[in-house]
Amino acid sequence: MRPTSETEDLLRLHAPQVLGALVRRYGHFDIAEDAVQDALLAAAGQWPSAGLPDNPRGWLIRVASRRLTDALRAEEARRAREERAAALSVRETAVADRAPRADDTLSLLFLCCHPQLAPAAQIALTLRAVGGLTTAEIARAYLMPEATMAQRISRAKQKVRGVSFGRPENWEERLPAVLHTLYLIFNEGHTATSGPALQRRDLAGEAIRLTRTVHRLLPDDCEIAGLLALMLLTDARRDARTGPSGDLVPLDEQDRARWDKAAIEEGVALVTRALARRHAGPYQIRAAIAAVHDEAPSADETDWREILGLYDVLVRLVPGPVERLNRAVAVAMVHGPDAGLAELDALTDELGHRLDAVRGHLLERAGAYEQARAAYESAAAKTLSLPEQRYLRGRAARLRP
Repeated sequence: MRPTSETEDLLRLHAPQVLGALVRRYGHFDIAEDAVQDALLAAAGQWPSAGLPDNPRGWLIRVASRRLTDALRAEEARRAREERAAALSVRETAVADRAPRADDTLSLLFLCCHPQLAPAAQIALTLRAVGGLTTAEIARAYLMPEATMAQRISRAKQKVRGVSFGRPENWEERLPAVLHTLYLIFNEGHTATSGPALQRRDLAGEAIRLTRTVHRLLPDDCEIAGLLALMLLTDARRDARTGPSGDLVPLDEQDRARWDKAAIEEGVALVTRALARRHAGPYQIRAAIAAVHDEAPSADETDWREILGLYDVLVRLVPGPVERLNRAVAVAMVHGPDAGLAELDALTDELGHRLDAVRGHLLERAGAYEQARAAYESAAAKTLSLPEQRYLRGRAARLRP
């Protein structure tokens, strides 16, 4: 029987807490993570028909503890250390009754975003260990064979094997890696890099859920608040970003009545409080830009001068190619398309199809239709996203003589 949405929500809520309780007690992150996944699968199979237990988290901890101790006994039997295995039977009862600490979720995030792991491995391990997603779900989200994703997760677990569990001493230095990982997960959900769908809402929703958790654990960190605000303000437009057939609808053509007003209000409140408390960081600035877009009654009423001023601040903090590309659009909206095109000349092809797409848009605004058509066609050839391909080819087709 397929688990209900209530059961799935409970499992994802408790997954990091259960894993944290086991790792904090036993260590052995890789074996503990497998045991928790077994417990989650058992719950998904039993709870819909048998009903939810009185203490779902305690149930998961007990089942996972038994799976973990069984695995450790088997491993230790092979090594002929039966004394150690006998002692584990006492510890099983202790961990099942011990309440997980709220900080365990944050500790797991720090572990999953360990500096030794590549960003792709950090994302996969975070979704598996902290998000509670199965390997198959993560593989589907990233359009990757399950066996390949399983190998990536397995290698990541091996790399963090033996790393002490808990918040690291230099945790403030590691926090940007955690936020960046959550940001990458959200971006892939908001605009998929490949495949038939423009958005992968499950990934975007999971990123928002995990960021809410981090914000709840560290409520005084303004950049966490800024990241959560950015996600909410961006995700608020998701229903208007595609047409009935799944085609991409650009921001200036979206039906703003379909935007999520509650998410916009929450995001604006978050970023307003964050900006008032300290020197603004990159996520707060990005959220402020999103807020200006979301609060504009129409595309024509967007305050592009304010957006350009915010991008001026952002590129001083993060002079990356994406930030400079977005600033070029703001320059064009304030000073005209020729000024924006001049900004593009300083950018490189590392932006992939995005650079050609923006160039085509600005050339079209400047009346250089033949050049714009070529830029759109070049962008369409470079992207792996089918909705983006259709949109860009449609723009090019409109400009054919």
